[in-house]
Amino acid sequence: MTFQLPDAIAALSRTPDVLDALLGDLDDGWTRQRPADGEWSAHDVLGHFIHGERTDWIPRARIILDHGTSAPFTPFDRDGHVAIAADRSTAELLDLFRTLRAENLAALRGFELTADDLDRQGTHPAFGPVTLGQLLATWTTHDHVHLGQVTQALATRYTTEVGPWHAYLWE
Repeated sequence: MTFQLPDAIAALSRTPDVLDALLGDLDDGWTRQRPADGEWSAHDVLGHFIHGERTDWIPRARIILDHGTSAPFTPFDRDGHVAIAADRSTAELLDLFRTLRAENLAALRGFELTADDLDRQGTHPAFGPVTLGQLLATWTTHDHVHLGQVTQALATRYTTEVGPWHAYLWE
């Protein structure tokens, strides 16, 4: 299937509402529940989304549009979310994410990208040449992967309490 920018924008615009529906009124017992040691809670994932909004998708799109392959992307700090999430409530993270996502989608629309623009290349620090279309498709896919991670983290809240049904839920 060929990447379609309007479809990606439609999907990306829904993520804040989905997260708000999943997490908006839940207490820390839910949102900070980690499936296992070293795995992310829903709260952590929100911090990760925010870090990506600030440092990944639109900043990298701008690098491609402004510099092509001559200016490689700054490597993404996979722990950049820790400081963002540490001293904020889930409600604060939800509000911040909603604001940043709206700003980034406005910037994306403002680029007025053409099909030729989607084929423009940048340089990823690990992968080498990548296209703007690949970056934007990854942004969209990234949202859905992490939405699944949020629901998995929430599902582990009652791991023990489900009793024998555990075998049907996680195995």
